[in-house]
Amino acid sequence: MSFTVFDFASLPVSRWRNGGGETREIACWPVGGDDFAWRASIATIEQDGPFSLFPNIDRSITLLSGEGVVLSSPDWEAHTLSLPLQPFAFPGDIPIHAHLLGGSSQDFNIMTRRGCWQSSVTAVSSARELPVSHAGLIYVVKGKWIINHTETHELTASQGCWWLPAIKGGQLQPLVAGSCLLWVDLFPER
Repeated sequence: MSFTVFDFASLPVSRWRNGGGETREIACWPVGGDDFAWRASIATIEQDGPFSLFPNIDRSITLLSGEGVVLSSPDWEAHTLSLPLQPFAFPGDIPIHAHLLGGSSQDFNIMTRRGCWQSSVTAVSSARELPVSHAGLIYVVKGKWIINHTETHELTASQGCWWLPAIKGGQLQPLVAGSCLLWVDLFPER
């Protein structure tokens, strides 16, 4: 198994049924169907409206660009997502309404099936070792990075890659000052 490299510009676009935005799917494992173990995507919220419900799914949303949104639910106090690169985790099976704080908002999303997989999303700006026997995904927000194990990839803004647990470690290194990326560590629930 190797790294799967992607570029935002070439990700498939799916318009939302309610017309409120679009999603670009990065990866879904296993591939195909709605019964995924984990899924990564970038969404553009274009108007106020409800989020889709995902029973038995844990979600994490991270603002990439725009003024952000206020996420409200009858189940918890409203959360303002207005600071870029600050992940917010919530259950996917509760009703949530998004209210834009300004124009459209672009967000990085991770979904994991409860009882199957867990994830953590972190903004990274320094060299890191990839954990052994974990799946993962990186998305470069700015600058230039190199990721390597048995193969090497140089990635710039709006590019990234993902891998499955068969990758046994590796290194992640910024190549220019001010580089930043989002790192998703994916691991089976125990």
